[in-house]
Amino acid sequence: MEDRVLFQKIESLRQKGFGSCLATIVYTKGSTPRDVGAKMVITLNHESYGSIGGGCGEKQVHSAALRCLLVSKKPELVDVDLTDDLGTKGGDVCGGKIQVFIEPFFPAE
Repeated sequence: MEDRVLFQKIESLRQKGFGSCLATIVYTKGSTPRDVGAKMVITLNHESYGSIGGGCGEKQVHSAALRCLLVSKKPELVDVDLTDDLGTKGGDVCGGKIQVFIEPFFPAE
């Protein structure tokens, strides 16, 4: 999904009275599903637009985004380790690490 579309989505949500977070990959090491600059918008009602790679890494970022919106109300840098697949025995991991910057956007006043 194009960055322009994601930013339009954030603004549309704000104007409708909804908060969201923009998650952006800012660092990668090793094999990762997406590169630096990949973005995803996450909403309070568990919707997401765009992708930073899927799977357990995206779930970790989703949880952190909700924490930013509901608890800290501040941006956060999240380390996501894709080297160990603790949740399954299938070996569906990339083997790398990413850092994701999560920025909350609150409803327009």
